[in-house]
Amino acid sequence: MRAAVGSGPGQVLPEQRREDPPIMRAVGIQKSFRTPRGSLEVLRGVDLDVHQGESVAIVGASGVGKSTLLHILGALDRPTWGQVVIDGQNLFDLGDSALAVFRNRTIGFVFQFHHLLSEFSAVENVMMPGLIFGQSIPKARERALELLDAVGLGRWAEHRPGELSGGEQQRVAVARALMNSPRLLLADEPSGNLDVESAAELYRLLERLRTEQGVSLVMVTHDPNVAERADRILRLADGKASPARP
Repeated sequence: MRAAVGSGPGQVLPEQRREDPPIMRAVGIQKSFRTPRGSLEVLRGVDLDVHQGESVAIVGASGVGKSTLLHILGALDRPTWGQVVIDGQNLFDLGDSALAVFRNRTIGFVFQFHHLLSEFSAVENVMMPGLIFGQSIPKARERALELLDAVGLGRWAEHRPGELSGGEQQRVAVARALMNSPRLLLADEPSGNLDVESAAELYRLLERLRTEQGVSLVMVTHDPNVAERADRILRLADGKASPARP
């Protein structure tokens, strides 16, 4: 069930989010790494449901596995055990090639480091996921320019990353993450390298885009002020996740 509220055509009411099936369900996520001293358990059975249009903040001390969890949720890494199901598809039942296609179509990523390609312009960077998805160059360029307008960078479309500020580069990264109209946006400390003003601007942008486009947002952050903006806060400690705020 979807409802248009205010100016956001894709916005979903909070009470509707829990009634509808989750768009993503993580069940029993475990992750361990081999070390010279033996197996290191980072995640010990994490469960998480995310509903359409919902925002979830993952918080916790440094080194507890927040980024590891986010990478598994986005199928950038495979768990030692557990499932991540999106739209009824267990991601880890897919082979690597099929998984890459599914991920490119369904999930958008924003990282602490924007990972823009320095030799390409802003619009070319944003176009990349669309071209990988098989869009024609004209269609991908049209979509990329629309997204750059949406993040306030339409006039800088032909600038290369080195000609943009840190905050502007991160906004290009947000536009790139939305290129294929993903249902789920994952953000890993996206303001970690930004000043306070640029960080606040970035989170206002993410919230506006989430509301307008109905995309779900899962965000790792160490900033309690940012976490408080989310619908729910999940605290990660000792390899387990518990609600810090329902």
